[in-house]
Amino acid sequence: MSRSLLIGGLALAGLAATLMFAATFRGASAEVVTLRAEDATVVAQGQDIYATECAACHGADLEGQPNWRARDADGLLPAPPHDATGHTWHHDGDSLFRIVKLGLPELIGDPDYATAMPAYEGVLTDDEIVAVLSYIKSTWPAEIRAAHDAKVPSP
Repeated sequence: MSRSLLIGGLALAGLAATLMFAATFRGASAEVVTLRAEDATVVAQGQDIYATECAACHGADLEGQPNWRARDADGLLPAPPHDATGHTWHHDGDSLFRIVKLGLPELIGDPDYATAMPAYEGVLTDDEIVAVLSYIKSTWPAEIRAAHDAKVPSP
C-alpha cells in the first residue's frame, strides 16, 4: 500500500511540476509589449533616450538615412525612418521591442544576418526600450497609430 502511495505521490508531483513549467512558459511567451504613446511622461523619457541612442542613425526627426531600402557598399541596409514614411509602424509593438532589445538576427533566427543595428539588451532597460518606441509611435498620425494598434504580435 505504501509503495502505491509513493508512486502516486511521485506521479502527482511530476504532474504538478509539468503544469507549473507549462504555466510559466505560457506566461512568458504570452507576455506582449504594449507601447504607451498616450503617456506624456513615458514619451518624454523616450524622446530623450532616442536623442542619445538612436538619432545618430535614424535621424533627429526620425527621417532615417537616404536610400534606406537599398543595401550600401558593405551590404547593409541604411537606418530606416521611424516617421510615418517608414515601415516601422508595419511591425507590431512586441516585434519592435524584440528587434531593439535582441537584434534583428535573433528575431528572425539567423545569427549571420548582417545589420548595422545593434541589440540594446544590457544597454537599455525594457522600460527604456518601451519608452523609445512609445515616443516614436507618438509622432505618427492618428490613422497610422490606429493601424499599428490593430497589428497582431508575431509568434
